[in-house]
Amino acid sequence: ILTKKHRHFIIHKPWGMISQFINPAKRKKKLLGELHNFPIGTMAIGRLDVASEGLLLLTTNGKISEEIRSTKYEKEYYVQVDGIINQKAIEKLKKGVEIGFDGKKYTTKPSVAFLIEDPKLPLRSQKIRDERHGPTSWVVVIIKEGKFRQVRKMTAAVGFPTLRLIRVRIGNIKLNNLKVGKVLEVENLVS
Repeated sequence: ILTKKHRHFIIHKPWGMISQFINPAKRKKKLLGELHNFPIGTMAIGRLDVASEGLLLLTTNGKISEEIRSTKYEKEYYVQVDGIINQKAIEKLKKGVEIGFDGKKYTTKPSVAFLIEDPKLPLRSQKIRDERHGPTSWVVVIIKEGKFRQVRKMTAAVGFPTLRLIRVRIGNIKLNNLKVGKVLEVENLVS
């Protein structure tokens, strides 16, 4: 009996792209299928919203998708925030903050958060803003859950709205130097 071999992909999702193959709202946005000729049945593992960038995993294996979306795997983000984030705000991010989710209040699980220097990432296709609008800073946020727009809601809850959000790691898989919009087919996504 032949078993179907599943296929797995790592992509660097660009800003402005929907993390889907079908455009539900018929908005004029790019879709994942424009990056590569993916096999039928390929699904994104979790999502990044249109304004977010970075590491996105795709697979034809629903079981792997479910496992990676679980709370077993850390998701690491580089977050550029409005203003110079302070240690008090970082401590709140670490402990968990109250955000809105599904019309209810939700307190995020404890996470890892720390200040970093500007990671000097490639510029995104839409300019964020310049120094005339005030200073910005960068923080790393590492979570194991993944509620809708969670990291953005977390930084806003501590008074530092997100300007740019890039996922750089899921579990042991890192974005590394994968160029924006590039697709890398891999043998496996979980070790």
